Amino acid sequence: MAENENEKPQDKPKIIVDDDWKAQAQADKAKLAEQAAAEAEQPDAASGDSAGGPRRLPPASFTTLVSSLVTQTFMALGGMEDPQTKKRYVDLDLAKHHIDTLTMIEQKTQGNLSEDEKKLLDQAVYECRMQYVEIAQRVTTAPGPGV
Repeated sequence: MAENENEKPQDKPKIIVDDDWKAQAQADKAKLAEQAAAEAEQPDAASGDSAGGPRRLPPASFTTLVSSLVTQTFMALGGMEDPQTKKRYVDLDLAKHHIDTLTMIEQKTQGNLSEDEKKLLDQAVYECRMQYVEIAQRVTTAPGPGV
């Protein structure tokens, strides 16, 4: 009889934990739905009308800053079309400027970044430099117009 009494209290907390987890998950889901509805009703100050609907800007963060500079670097290296002209162009000076900016950020933030932020920045600088070297070599060895 003593064994059965000991087993029942152990079973009950597991059920309570599961019920608590389910209740918390449902509460979180309801809260997220309420937030989404509230955001949909209120116009965002950063929103603008575009063909696909309101524009959403990413949150200001270290990751967004680094990603923006990497994107600009790759665009200057011909990796992406200019959204306005729909043409690719190579501007080594502009690409170098963006890489120098990333390097400056790396130097100025040394010792002040989380491990993830440091890895992100290190990888970004490395990738941009390698892409720059590759494109610069192609540009300098490519025959000029009319050759």
